[in-house]
Amino acid sequence: MREPSRLRQPVLDWYSENARDLPWRRPDATPWGVLVSEIMLQQTPVARVLPIWTDWMARWPTPGHLAAQPPGEAVRHWGRLGYPRRALRLHGCAQAIEAHHGGVVPSDYATLRALPGIGDYTAAAVASFAYGGSHAVLDTNVRRVLARAVQGDEYPPNSTTAAERKLAEALIPPLGAARWAVAVMELGALVCTARAPRCADCPITAQCAWRLAGKPAYEGPARKGQTYAGTDRQCRGRLLAVLRQAHGPVPKAALDVVWHDPVQRERALDGLLADGLAEALDGDTFQLPA
Repeated sequence: MREPSRLRQPVLDWYSENARDLPWRRPDATPWGVLVSEIMLQQTPVARVLPIWTDWMARWPTPGHLAAQPPGEAVRHWGRLGYPRRALRLHGCAQAIEAHHGGVVPSDYATLRALPGIGDYTAAAVASFAYGGSHAVLDTNVRRVLARAVQGDEYPPNSTTAAERKLAEALIPPLGAARWAVAVMELGALVCTARAPRCADCPITAQCAWRLAGKPAYEGPARKGQTYAGTDRQCRGRLLAVLRQAHGPVPKAALDVVWHDPVQRERALDGLLADGLAEALDGDTFQLPA
């Protein structure tokens, strides 16, 4: 894009007027709080994350506080956010930060990337939002905004491409890179949404290549749905809820009653054990990981 400022300034101005007041964006937010928020927000709406994040930060305000607890406590207080392996990932990060970084969340992208379970997006987001780094922060919302506004596509590819990264890097302003990243992210979350974009409220609608092309329908590979009812994921959630609510070993019979299909129930339980989200004390008693 020859004149990136034509896209930047309207988005930044819009963000100044419309940004949500989220605790992990406030000036007093710690790098640990930013890291916790980024992992919790993966595939999870802000409204569901807010109370859990607030509880976590009160309970474990530093990596050291969480690292001192057994991993099962992280799983217990993950609540109903879903994808509970993220709780174990955060616990592993806390232990690594405490053991190898003096309890301080690293500021360097490469060092963040080396933490357990931290991918490109999370490392870039923490380096940018917690430390003011200049990185291409490519979450689903950012990718969708850039796909529509610049490329003229309704949706981005299923996986991040080199071309997307090159475009995002070209749009990073010389100053205020982190603010630009979060502004585009917020635009995608509130206005340029996946299913019902509010183009009339978009600050860059006059420049949007997708709108100017008549909003052509997506023609790429079939996009994955978010089915949940009746799935192994739902069954795992039911079993894990029983373990979270108990403060001690749980007999197998207490797990059996929460799901009607014994084959699916056993498969889901085996998955929890394999993922480290549950432990078998013997053949008939289970608990959260100690």
